[in-house]
Amino acid sequence: MKINLDTRMRRHGASLIQQVGLRTFFVRISVLLVCGYMAPASAAYTLPEMIDTAMQYNPALGIAAARRDAAQAAVTTASTYSNPQVEAVMGPSRYLTPGGQGDNRNWNVGLSQPLDYPWVRDARIAAAESGTKVADAGTELIRIELRSRVKNAFYDVLQRKAVLKLVEGDRNLLQQIRERVKLRVEVGEAPRYELIKADTEALAAERDYQAALVRISEGKAYLRGLLGSSIPLDYDVEGELPMGYGLPSLDKLRDQVVQSPQLSQLRAETETAEAKLKLEERLRNPGLTLKASVEEDPDLRQMRFGVAIPLPLWDRRQGPIAAASADVRQSQASLHDRELGLRRDMEAAYQRYLIAQQQLAAFENGLLSQAESVLKVAEAAYRYGERGILEYMDAQRTFRVVRKDYLAAKFDYVSSMLEIERLLGTELLEVKP
Repeated sequence: MKINLDTRMRRHGASLIQQVGLRTFFVRISVLLVCGYMAPASAAYTLPEMIDTAMQYNPALGIAAARRDAAQAAVTTASTYSNPQVEAVMGPSRYLTPGGQGDNRNWNVGLSQPLDYPWVRDARIAAAESGTKVADAGTELIRIELRSRVKNAFYDVLQRKAVLKLVEGDRNLLQQIRERVKLRVEVGEAPRYELIKADTEALAAERDYQAALVRISEGKAYLRGLLGSSIPLDYDVEGELPMGYGLPSLDKLRDQVVQSPQLSQLRAETETAEAKLKLEERLRNPGLTLKASVEEDPDLRQMRFGVAIPLPLWDRRQGPIAAASADVRQSQASLHDRELGLRRDMEAAYQRYLIAQQQLAAFENGLLSQAESVLKVAEAAYRYGERGILEYMDAQRTFRVVRKDYLAAKFDYVSSMLEIERLLGTELLEVKP
Protein backbone atom coordinates (compact mmCIF):
# COMPACT_ATOMS: atom_id res chain seq x y z
CA MET A 1 0.00 0.00 0.00
CA LYS A 2 2.88 2.35 0.75
CA ILE A 3 4.39 1.67 -2.65
CA ASN A 4 1.11 2.34 -4.43
CA LEU A 5 0.54 5.48 -2.37
CA ASP A 6 4.03 6.78 -3.07
CA THR A 7 3.58 6.03 -6.75
CA ARG A 8 0.30 7.90 -6.85
CA MET A 9 1.85 10.86 -5.06
CA ARG A 10 4.75 10.97 -7.46
CA ARG A 11 2.39 10.78 -10.43
CA HIS A 12 0.17 13.49 -8.96
CA GLY A 13 3.22 15.67 -8.32
CA ALA A 14 4.47 15.16 -11.86
CA SER A 15 1.03 16.05 -13.14
CA LEU A 16 1.07 19.23 -11.07
CA ILE A 17 4.54 20.11 -12.36
CA GLN A 18 3.44 19.57 -15.94
CA GLN A 19 0.38 21.74 -15.37
CA VAL A 20 2.47 24.47 -13.79
CA GLY A 21 4.98 24.25 -16.64
CA LEU A 22 2.28 24.44 -19.27
CA ARG A 23 0.69 27.39 -17.51
CA THR A 24 4.05 29.18 -17.39
CA PHE A 25 4.59 28.41 -21.05
CA PHE A 26 1.22 29.79 -22.05
CA VAL A 27 1.72 32.87 -19.87
CA ARG A 28 5.03 33.58 -21.57
CA ILE A 29 3.52 33.10 -25.00
CA SER A 30 0.66 35.42 -24.08
CA VAL A 31 3.09 38.09 -22.87
CA LEU A 32 5.10 37.84 -26.08
CA LEU A 33 2.00 38.12 -28.21
CA VAL A 34 0.74 41.13 -26.26
CA CYS A 35 4.13 42.81 -26.47
CA GLY A 36 4.30 42.12 -30.17
CA TYR A 37 0.82 43.54 -30.65
CA MET A 38 1.59 46.63 -28.60
CA ALA A 39 4.98 47.22 -30.26
CA PRO A 40 4.93 50.27 -32.50
CA ALA A 41 4.69 49.50 -36.18
CA SER A 42 7.19 50.93 -38.63
CA ALA A 43 6.36 54.48 -39.68
CA ALA A 44 4.86 54.89 -43.15
CA TYR A 45 5.77 57.97 -45.22
CA THR A 46 4.02 59.51 -48.19
CA LEU A 47 5.78 61.08 -51.15
CA PRO A 48 5.17 64.72 -50.07
CA GLU A 49 6.65 63.91 -46.66
CA MET A 50 9.67 62.32 -48.32
CA ILE A 51 10.25 65.35 -50.54
CA ASP A 52 9.90 67.83 -47.65
CA THR A 53 12.34 65.81 -45.56
CA ALA A 54 14.86 65.67 -48.39
CA MET A 55 14.66 69.43 -48.89
CA GLN A 56 15.45 69.96 -45.22
CA TYR A 57 18.15 67.40 -44.53
CA ASN A 58 19.90 66.46 -47.78
CA PRO A 59 23.56 67.57 -47.56
CA ALA A 60 23.67 68.64 -51.20
CA LEU A 61 21.41 71.60 -50.45
CA GLY A 62 23.67 72.60 -47.56
CA ILE A 63 26.63 72.60 -49.95
CA ALA A 64 24.67 74.71 -52.42
CA ALA A 65 23.74 77.19 -49.69
CA ALA A 66 27.40 77.52 -48.70
CA ARG A 67 28.34 78.21 -52.32
CA ARG A 68 25.66 80.88 -52.49
CA ASP A 69 27.06 82.54 -49.37
CA ALA A 70 30.57 82.41 -50.83
CA ALA A 71 29.35 84.05 -54.05
CA GLN A 72 27.62 86.79 -52.06
CA ALA A 73 30.81 87.33 -50.09
CA ALA A 74 32.66 87.77 -53.39
CA VAL A 75 30.24 90.60 -54.25
CA THR A 76 31.04 92.25 -50.93
CA THR A 77 34.75 91.90 -51.63
CA ALA A 78 34.39 93.39 -55.12
CA SER A 79 32.44 96.38 -53.72
CA THR A 80 34.98 97.14 -51.03
CA TYR A 81 37.42 100.06 -51.51
CA SER A 82 41.13 99.56 -50.96
CA ASN A 83 42.54 100.69 -47.62
CA PRO A 84 44.67 103.81 -47.47
CA GLN A 85 48.33 103.54 -46.61
CA VAL A 86 50.19 105.74 -44.14
CA GLU A 87 53.97 106.06 -44.25
CA ALA A 88 56.08 107.74 -41.53
CA VAL A 89 59.85 108.23 -41.83
CA MET A 90 62.30 110.13 -39.60
CA GLY A 91 66.02 110.28 -39.04
CA PRO A 92 69.03 112.52 -38.26
CA SER A 93 70.14 115.41 -40.49
CA ARG A 94 73.72 116.57 -41.12
CA TYR A 95 74.52 119.83 -42.85
CA LEU A 96 76.94 119.63 -45.74
CA THR A 97 77.79 123.35 -45.61
CA PRO A 98 79.65 124.86 -42.65
CA GLY A 99 77.76 126.97 -40.17
CA GLY A 100 74.48 125.14 -40.31
CA GLN A 101 72.55 125.17 -37.06
CA GLY A 102 69.17 124.00 -35.81
CA ASP A 103 67.43 120.75 -35.10
CA ASN A 104 69.38 117.84 -36.54
CA ARG A 105 66.33 115.70 -37.23
CA ASN A 106 64.01 115.27 -40.21
CA TRP A 107 60.71 113.45 -40.67
CA ASN A 108 58.18 112.65 -43.39
CA VAL A 109 54.55 111.55 -43.11
CA GLY A 110 52.76 110.38 -46.25
CA LEU A 111 49.26 109.18 -47.06
CA SER A 112 48.29 107.27 -50.21
CA GLN A 113 44.86 106.05 -51.33
CA PRO A 114 44.48 103.63 -54.29
CA LEU A 115 41.37 104.29 -56.37
CA ASP A 116 39.84 102.17 -59.15
CA TYR A 117 38.47 103.71 -62.27
CA PRO A 118 34.66 103.61 -62.24
CA TRP A 119 34.52 101.31 -65.29
CA VAL A 120 36.99 98.91 -63.66
CA ARG A 121 35.07 98.86 -60.40
CA ASP A 122 31.76 98.26 -62.21
CA ALA A 123 33.28 95.37 -64.17
CA ARG A 124 34.63 93.77 -61.00
CA ILE A 125 31.25 94.03 -59.26
CA ALA A 126 29.44 92.70 -62.35
CA ALA A 127 31.74 89.65 -62.47
CA ALA A 128 31.06 88.92 -58.80
CA GLU A 129 27.29 89.37 -59.17
CA SER A 130 27.25 86.98 -62.11
CA GLY A 131 28.81 84.44 -59.76
CA THR A 132 25.76 84.69 -57.50
CA LYS A 133 23.55 83.97 -60.52
CA VAL A 134 25.54 80.80 -61.15
CA ALA A 135 25.14 79.81 -57.49
CA ASP A 136 21.39 80.48 -57.57
CA ALA A 137 20.97 78.47 -60.75
CA GLY A 138 23.03 75.65 -59.25
CA THR A 139 20.89 75.60 -56.12
CA GLU A 140 17.70 75.44 -58.14
CA LEU A 141 19.14 72.67 -60.29
CA ILE A 142 20.06 70.64 -57.20
CA ARG A 143 16.54 71.06 -55.84
CA ILE A 144 15.01 69.84 -59.09
CA GLU A 145 17.44 66.92 -59.36
CA LEU A 146 16.85 65.93 -55.75
CA ARG A 147 13.09 66.14 -56.08
CA SER A 148 13.17 63.99 -59.21
CA ARG A 149 15.48 61.40 -57.62
CA VAL A 150 13.28 61.13 -54.51
CA LYS A 151 10.17 60.63 -56.63
CA ASN A 152 11.86 58.00 -58.78
CA ALA A 153 13.23 56.15 -55.74
CA PHE A 154 9.85 56.33 -53.98
CA TYR A 155 8.00 54.88 -56.97
CA ASP A 156 10.73 52.27 -57.35
CA VAL A 157 10.10 51.06 -53.79
CA LEU A 158 6.36 50.91 -54.50
CA GLN A 159 7.02 48.85 -57.62
CA ARG A 160 9.30 46.48 -55.73
CA LYS A 161 6.64 46.05 -53.05
CA ALA A 162 4.14 45.15 -55.76
CA VAL A 163 6.56 42.57 -57.11
CA LEU A 164 7.00 41.17 -53.60
CA LYS A 165 3.25 40.82 -53.19
CA LEU A 166 3.09 39.05 -56.53
CA VAL A 167 5.89 36.58 -55.85
CA GLU A 168 4.59 35.96 -52.33
CA GLY A 169 1.26 34.88 -53.75
CA ASP A 170 3.03 32.69 -56.29
CA ARG A 171 5.13 31.13 -53.56
CA ASN A 172 2.11 30.28 -51.44
CA LEU A 173 0.24 28.88 -54.43
CA LEU A 174 3.17 26.75 -55.55
CA GLN A 175 3.60 25.43 -52.04
CA GLN A 176 -0.04 24.36 -52.05
CA ILE A 177 0.37 22.74 -55.45
CA ARG A 178 3.47 20.97 -54.22
CA GLU A 179 1.55 19.53 -51.26
CA ARG A 180 -1.24 18.30 -53.54
CA VAL A 181 1.26 16.75 -55.93
CA LYS A 182 3.06 15.11 -53.02
CA LEU A 183 -0.22 13.56 -51.85
CA ARG A 184 -0.99 12.27 -55.33
CA VAL A 185 2.47 10.78 -55.64
CA GLU A 186 2.18 9.10 -52.24
CA VAL A 187 -1.14 7.46 -53.15
CA GLY A 188 0.20 6.42 -56.56
CA GLU A 189 -1.97 8.73 -58.71
CA ALA A 190 0.99 10.64 -60.18
CA PRO A 191 4.54 9.73 -61.15
CA ARG A 192 7.55 10.75 -59.09
CA TYR A 193 8.89 13.27 -61.58
CA GLU A 194 5.80 15.47 -61.02
CA LEU A 195 6.84 15.92 -57.40
CA ILE A 196 10.38 16.76 -58.52
CA LYS A 197 8.96 19.37 -60.90
CA ALA A 198 6.74 20.82 -58.16
CA ASP A 199 9.70 20.96 -55.75
CA THR A 200 11.75 22.79 -58.36
CA GLU A 201 9.02 25.35 -59.00
CA ALA A 202 8.47 25.85 -55.27
CA LEU A 203 12.18 26.42 -54.69
CA ALA A 204 12.30 28.88 -57.57
CA ALA A 205 9.33 30.76 -56.10
CA GLU A 206 11.02 30.87 -52.70
CA ARG A 207 14.18 32.20 -54.33
CA ASP A 208 12.21 34.92 -56.11
CA TYR A 209 10.50 35.82 -52.85
CA GLN A 210 13.78 36.21 -50.97
CA ALA A 211 15.26 38.20 -53.85
CA ALA A 212 12.23 40.52 -53.80
CA LEU A 213 12.75 41.13 -50.08
CA VAL A 214 16.38 42.05 -50.66
CA ARG A 215 15.46 44.38 -53.52
CA ILE A 216 12.99 46.21 -51.29
CA SER A 217 15.68 46.66 -48.64
CA GLU A 218 18.05 48.03 -51.29
CA GLY A 219 15.44 50.45 -52.61
CA LYS A 220 14.61 51.68 -49.13
CA ALA A 221 18.28 52.16 -48.28
CA TYR A 222 18.81 54.27 -51.41
CA LEU A 223 15.70 56.34 -50.70
CA ARG A 224 16.75 56.87 -47.11
CA GLY A 225 20.18 58.03 -48.30
CA LEU A 226 18.50 60.79 -50.32
CA LEU A 227 16.76 62.04 -47.18
CA GLY A 228 19.96 62.54 -45.25
CA SER A 229 19.31 59.60 -42.89
CA SER A 230 16.67 61.65 -41.08
CA ILE A 231 14.12 58.83 -40.96
CA PRO A 232 14.36 55.57 -38.98
CA LEU A 233 15.91 52.48 -40.46
CA ASP A 234 12.66 50.54 -40.16
CA TYR A 235 10.20 52.56 -42.22
CA ASP A 236 7.65 51.98 -44.92
CA VAL A 237 6.15 53.95 -47.79
CA GLU A 238 2.56 54.32 -48.81
CA GLY A 239 1.20 55.53 -52.11
CA GLU A 240 0.64 54.39 -55.65
CA LEU A 241 2.14 54.93 -59.08
CA PRO A 242 0.71 58.03 -60.83
CA MET A 243 -0.72 56.19 -63.83
CA GLY A 244 -3.31 58.88 -64.58
CA TYR A 245 -0.82 61.32 -66.11
CA GLY A 246 0.48 61.64 -69.64
CA LEU A 247 2.91 63.78 -71.63
CA PRO A 248 2.20 66.54 -74.17
CA SER A 249 3.38 66.24 -77.73
CA LEU A 250 7.06 65.98 -78.58
CA ASP A 251 7.06 69.37 -80.30
CA LYS A 252 5.83 71.10 -77.14
CA LEU A 253 8.51 69.34 -75.11
CA ARG A 254 11.18 70.46 -77.58
CA ASP A 255 10.11 74.07 -77.06
CA GLN A 256 10.54 73.69 -73.30
CA VAL A 257 14.15 72.52 -73.58
CA VAL A 258 15.49 76.08 -73.75
CA GLN A 259 13.93 76.72 -70.30
CA SER A 260 15.76 73.83 -68.65
CA PRO A 261 17.54 74.72 -65.37
CA GLN A 262 20.65 72.98 -66.68
CA LEU A 263 20.84 75.44 -69.57
CA SER A 264 20.05 78.33 -67.21
CA GLN A 265 23.06 77.42 -65.12
CA LEU A 266 25.31 77.21 -68.19
CA ARG A 267 24.01 80.55 -69.43
CA ALA A 268 24.89 82.09 -66.07
CA GLU A 269 28.37 80.56 -66.31
CA THR A 270 28.76 82.04 -69.81
CA GLU A 271 27.75 85.47 -68.52
CA THR A 272 30.27 85.11 -65.73
CA ALA A 273 33.04 84.24 -68.19
CA GLU A 274 32.14 87.25 -70.35
CA ALA A 275 32.14 89.53 -67.31
CA LYS A 276 35.59 88.25 -66.29
CA LEU A 277 36.89 88.87 -69.82
CA LYS A 278 35.63 92.44 -69.70
CA LEU A 279 37.27 92.88 -66.30
CA GLU A 280 40.62 91.57 -67.54
CA GLU A 281 40.52 93.97 -70.50
CA ARG A 282 39.82 96.96 -68.26
CA LEU A 283 42.51 95.98 -65.78
CA ARG A 284 45.11 97.16 -68.30
CA ASN A 285 44.58 100.56 -66.67
CA PRO A 286 43.32 99.55 -63.23
CA GLY A 287 43.29 102.94 -61.52
CA LEU A 288 45.40 105.55 -59.81
CA THR A 289 46.80 106.35 -56.38
CA LEU A 290 46.30 109.71 -54.67
CA LYS A 291 49.23 110.76 -52.50
CA ALA A 292 49.78 113.46 -49.88
CA SER A 293 52.83 113.98 -47.65
CA VAL A 294 54.44 116.40 -45.21
CA GLU A 295 58.22 116.56 -44.95
CA GLU A 296 60.20 118.62 -42.49
CA ASP A 297 63.94 119.26 -42.46
CA PRO A 298 65.79 121.32 -39.87
CA ASP A 299 65.27 124.48 -41.89
CA LEU A 300 62.37 123.62 -44.19
CA ARG A 301 58.84 122.16 -44.12
CA GLN A 302 57.30 120.90 -47.38
CA MET A 303 53.80 119.68 -48.29
CA ARG A 304 53.30 117.53 -51.39
CA PHE A 305 50.22 116.30 -53.28
CA GLY A 306 50.39 113.98 -56.25
CA VAL A 307 48.95 111.18 -58.33
CA ALA A 308 50.60 107.87 -59.30
CA ILE A 309 49.30 106.25 -62.50
CA PRO A 310 50.61 102.90 -63.75
CA LEU A 311 51.64 102.85 -67.41
CA PRO A 312 50.78 99.64 -69.34
CA LEU A 313 54.01 99.52 -71.31
CA TRP A 314 55.41 96.04 -70.67
CA ASP A 315 52.53 94.13 -69.07
CA ARG A 316 49.38 94.61 -71.09
CA ARG A 317 47.75 91.52 -69.53
CA GLN A 318 47.83 89.52 -72.75
CA GLY A 319 47.94 86.24 -70.80
CA PRO A 320 44.94 86.82 -68.49
CA ILE A 321 42.90 88.28 -71.35
CA ALA A 322 43.61 85.29 -73.59
CA ALA A 323 42.74 82.87 -70.78
CA ALA A 324 39.46 84.71 -70.08
CA SER A 325 38.63 84.70 -73.79
CA ALA A 326 39.21 80.93 -73.92
CA ASP A 327 36.88 80.49 -70.92
CA VAL A 328 34.18 82.38 -72.79
CA ARG A 329 34.50 80.16 -75.84
CA GLN A 330 34.50 77.05 -73.64
CA SER A 331 31.35 78.18 -71.82
CA GLN A 332 29.57 78.90 -75.08
CA ALA A 333 30.57 75.51 -76.51
CA SER A 334 29.45 73.75 -73.30
CA LEU A 335 26.10 75.51 -73.48
CA HIS A 336 25.56 74.44 -77.08
CA ASP A 337 26.70 70.89 -76.39
CA ARG A 338 24.43 70.56 -73.35
CA GLU A 339 21.44 71.86 -75.29
CA LEU A 340 22.02 69.22 -77.96
CA GLY A 341 22.46 66.58 -75.24
CA LEU A 342 19.22 67.61 -73.53
CA ARG A 343 17.28 67.37 -76.75
CA ARG A 344 18.78 63.97 -77.47
CA ASP A 345 18.11 62.63 -73.96
CA MET A 346 14.61 64.08 -73.91
CA GLU A 347 13.66 62.49 -77.23
CA ALA A 348 15.13 59.15 -76.12
CA ALA A 349 13.10 59.30 -72.89
CA TYR A 350 10.02 60.21 -74.91
CA GLN A 351 10.50 57.13 -77.08
CA ARG A 352 10.75 54.99 -73.93
CA TYR A 353 7.55 56.61 -72.75
CA LEU A 354 5.78 55.70 -76.00
CA ILE A 355 7.07 52.12 -75.82
CA ALA A 356 5.91 51.74 -72.22
CA GLN A 357 2.55 53.26 -73.15
CA GLN A 358 2.12 50.73 -75.96
CA GLN A 359 3.13 47.88 -73.68
CA LEU A 360 0.61 48.94 -71.05
CA ALA A 361 -2.10 49.11 -73.69
CA ALA A 362 -1.19 45.62 -74.89
CA PHE A 363 -1.27 44.23 -71.34
CA GLU A 364 -4.51 45.92 -70.38
CA ASN A 365 -6.32 45.26 -73.66
CA GLY A 366 -5.95 41.53 -73.71
CA LEU A 367 -2.57 40.11 -72.77
CA LEU A 368 -3.31 39.89 -69.05
CA SER A 369 -6.77 38.46 -69.58
CA GLN A 370 -5.48 35.98 -72.15
CA ALA A 371 -2.72 34.74 -69.83
CA GLU A 372 -5.25 34.42 -67.01
CA SER A 373 -7.66 32.51 -69.26
CA VAL A 374 -4.92 30.11 -70.32
CA LEU A 375 -4.04 29.54 -66.69
CA LYS A 376 -7.66 28.83 -65.74
CA VAL A 377 -8.03 26.37 -68.61
CA ALA A 378 -4.80 24.62 -67.66
CA GLU A 379 -5.84 24.50 -64.01
CA ALA A 380 -9.23 23.03 -64.84
CA ALA A 381 -7.67 20.49 -67.18
CA TYR A 382 -5.21 19.51 -64.46
CA ARG A 383 -7.94 19.12 -61.85
CA TYR A 384 -9.95 16.84 -64.14
CA GLY A 385 -6.90 14.85 -65.09
CA GLU A 386 -6.86 15.96 -68.74
CA ARG A 387 -3.43 17.64 -68.41
CA GLY A 388 -0.39 16.85 -66.35
CA ILE A 389 1.38 18.96 -63.77
CA LEU A 390 3.95 20.11 -66.31
CA GLU A 391 1.36 21.89 -68.49
CA TYR A 392 -0.18 23.50 -65.44
CA MET A 393 3.24 24.63 -64.18
CA ASP A 394 4.08 26.11 -67.57
CA ALA A 395 0.81 28.04 -67.63
CA GLN A 396 1.43 29.27 -64.09
CA ARG A 397 4.95 30.38 -64.99
CA THR A 398 3.71 32.19 -68.10
CA PHE A 399 1.04 34.02 -66.12
CA ARG A 400 3.63 34.99 -63.51
CA VAL A 401 6.00 36.36 -66.17
CA VAL A 402 3.21 38.35 -67.79
CA ARG A 403 2.24 39.98 -64.50
CA LYS A 404 5.87 40.83 -63.72
CA ASP A 405 6.30 42.36 -67.17
CA TYR A 406 3.13 44.36 -66.60
CA LEU A 407 4.51 45.79 -63.36
CA ALA A 408 7.81 46.56 -65.09
CA ALA A 409 5.97 48.36 -67.91
CA LYS A 410 4.08 50.49 -65.37
CA PHE A 411 7.29 51.56 -63.70
CA ASP A 412 8.98 52.24 -67.07
CA TYR A 413 6.01 54.43 -67.97
CA VAL A 414 6.41 56.51 -64.81
CA SER A 415 10.22 56.47 -64.90
CA SER A 416 10.35 57.82 -68.46
CA MET A 417 8.08 60.72 -67.50
CA LEU A 418 10.22 61.43 -64.45
CA GLU A 419 13.32 61.51 -66.65
CA ILE A 420 11.72 64.08 -68.96
CA GLU A 421 10.58 66.00 -65.89
CA ARG A 422 14.16 66.09 -64.61
CA LEU A 423 15.59 67.18 -67.96
CA LEU A 424 13.07 69.97 -68.47
CA GLY A 425 12.93 71.04 -64.83
CA THR A 426 9.11 71.12 -64.82
CA GLU A 427 6.69 69.06 -62.76
CA LEU A 428 4.88 66.71 -65.10
CA LEU A 429 3.76 64.28 -62.37
CA GLU A 430 2.01 66.36 -59.72
CA VAL A 431 2.67 65.45 -56.10
CA LYS A 432 -0.58 65.64 -54.20
CA PRO A 433 -0.45 66.14 -50.40
